[in-house]
This record gives sequence, structure tokens and C-alpha cells, in this order.
Amino acid sequence: MLTRRVALALALTAATAGFTNARADETADFYKGKTLQLVVGYGPGGGYDVYARLLARFFGKHVPGTPSVVVQNMPGAGSLRAANYIYVTAPRDGTVIGTFARNMPLMGVLKDNPNVQFDPRKFTWLGSPSSAENDAYLLFANKDSAVKTAQDLLKKDGPPLILGGTAEGATGNDVAVLLKDALGLNLKMIAGYRDSGALFLAADRKEIDGRFVGLSAVSSSKAEWLKPDSQMHVLLQFARKTRHKDFPNAPTAREIAPTAQARALVELAEIPYSLSRPFVAPPGLPPDRAAALQKAFLETNADPEYLVEAAKLGVDVSPVGGKEALEMIDKLAAAPPDLLNYIKNLQ
Repeated sequence: MLTRRVALALALTAATAGFTNARADETADFYKGKTLQLVVGYGPGGGYDVYARLLARFFGKHVPGTPSVVVQNMPGAGSLRAANYIYVTAPRDGTVIGTFARNMPLMGVLKDNPNVQFDPRKFTWLGSPSSAENDAYLLFANKDSAVKTAQDLLKKDGPPLILGGTAEGATGNDVAVLLKDALGLNLKMIAGYRDSGALFLAADRKEIDGRFVGLSAVSSSKAEWLKPDSQMHVLLQFARKTRHKDFPNAPTAREIAPTAQARALVELAEIPYSLSRPFVAPPGLPPDRAAALQKAFLETNADPEYLVEAAKLGVDVSPVGGKEALEMIDKLAAAPPDLLNYIKNLQ
């Protein structure tokens, strides 16, 4: 009897392994010779584009069948155009992945923008190459502006700090609106710039006093802003529980929150920053291809050659997988209604 049970167990194991190998072979056969499209919700040169192009160089070799990967920039509405495309229009066969603004999931949860066509929980989540563990979202300002410190931002009788942004839904815009309202910061936002590159140029030309932007984006696209003799300096840090080691004199938004509710609001708004650079595929993918893409994403972020190139570019690699990403979105959706409504009223 024991011998028969062992034999049966071995047979079942062999059959299961054969089935698994067959599915793996099917996935490899599907991707062999194909081109995988990586959609970026911004124009060339910004932080999201840098991460996408870096990933594209190594991602294909970790996908069964080793497809080639091409990047397609699809800017518009603070990357909302790309998010809608991936969710609604892109083929659901595993040949398209993409990246968009980290606050797109929050927009999807709030459901207050009629142009949002996606449910963030239904994307096929690949994850984020950065959990912002070593990153920060920083308020850079020109040293010639009247606002010299974070405390100056709290003065109602002084001139406002004039910031630039792209469009509603873009992180720089929404963070500025949130902190202006919740913390009472004396900010003025000028939206409508084409992309991150245009904002860097506007700040350099002093058309605007500064901008909110991720440290990783500055490191990879505008490293001169981080030099000691730079005309730009950091006033405030967002999406940080503690001050970043490189900016010990700039307080966090949590530190200057005037009330417990304001601090809770800031903490809620910071959840998406653990998905600093979100990558997804469309919903409804065949399960084997979804699993292959999710596995390839994590393998790419552990690839030694990828890590060397990331270090050269100065971008943070502290990856979050697809399962963790979805858990974060669920946590955001389960936030107290009063805080979600507060954020909704800021839009």
C-alpha cells in the first residue's frame, strides 16, 4: 500500500511538473520573436522616462522567449492619458506594459475626475523599482526667491513661492495643492507646462521660483541642482517619515503639519510614494503571462548589470513587487472616508 502511495505521489508530481513546464513553454513560445511595448506617461528626459528606458534595456531577457522591448512616450494630462490607454485600449495579451504618475492610483480611488477610466485595483500590477526608501519628493526653490526657508512658506503676509506644474493629476501639481490647503503653505501654482524637462528649464530661467520633484528624477536628469554651488536649494521634504540624510536642514511635511488631522492627511497622501515608479500591465491578462511579467520585473530589479547602470544614473532601486503594490492600493482605498473626502475636495 505504501509503495503504491509513493508511486502515485511521484506520478502526480511528474504530471504537475510536466503541466507547469508545458505552460512555461507556451509562454516562451508566445513571446519569442515578439516586441513588448513599454508605455511612458511622460515625455522623454524625466524621471519616469529614465526608469522606463533603464528597465527596457534588461526586462526582455527575463521574460520567457526574450522579447525585445521598445519604449513609447505617451504624455498628456499628467500621465492620465497613458493610464487610460493601458486600462482601456491596450491589448490584453501581455505585449504592453506601462508606467504613469504615482498618484494615478489615488485618482482612481477618489473617483472624482470624470476623465479617469480605470480602477487601480484591476490593473495587472508589476510593482515599482523604487519604494522611495532612499528617495524623497522635494520642494526645490531658487535661492534668489523671497522664500528662503520652510518657515517662510507659513507666512501669510509674504510673497508666495511660485511653482510650475504640468496638469491636474501630475504629482507636482497635486502635492502643491494638498500642502497649500492642509498646511497653509503660501504657494502659487502655474500649471500647463509640457513635461518635466520644460519645468526644469523654466526654473533655470527663473520663470518660476521652483518645483516639487523627486530626488531620483533630479539625480538622473538635473544633477547640477544637487551641487553645493547650485542656485537651487531644498525647502521641504514630502513622502518621508524622517528627513533624508542628504537634506538634514529641510523639514518634512509631517513635521510642520499644524494639526493632527493635517498630519493624518499628509500621511495618507504619502502612501502612493511607496509606489514611487508604478509599472502595470492591462487588466485581464492570461494568468501565465501575468505571472511571467511579474516575475521578470522582480528579476530585472535584481539583475547585477541593471543595478550597475542604475547606480550610474543615480536612481534608487528598492523594488516593490506586484502583490505588495496591490496591497498598498487596497490600503489606500480603505482609508477613512473623511480623509478621502478631504483630498477629493482639494482636486
